[in-house]
Amino acid sequence: MADKSPVERILAAIRAIPRGQVAGYGEVAHRAGLPGRARLAAKVLSENTDPKLPWHRVLRSDGRIALPEGSQGYREQCQRLRAEGVMVVKGRVRGLKAARTMDEQVWGPPG
Repeated sequence: MADKSPVERILAAIRAIPRGQVAGYGEVAHRAGLPGRARLAAKVLSENTDPKLPWHRVLRSDGRIALPEGSQGYREQCQRLRAEGVMVVKGRVRGLKAARTMDEQVWGPPG
């Protein structure tokens, strides 16, 4: 992934989030090899024009939807997450915690 631009790496990390799972902006940046670049991940998402990008799977680190409550984007994100079986209560995802790494996602947490 090192030969790709930071934007391409972030988009690839977002595309890798499995259906029914979520990740925070910081985790997306970390998975893209850009630790500490959560704001860049948010900027890339805000400028996205790819209708197939699973943008709705990216949340704040505390599990909240970042879009303004009641906005069209907020409602769409809630709807898309619920359609994937994700529980959303008052704009916050319940019962899911993003895996730190792809290995953890596949094999489970260490320990």
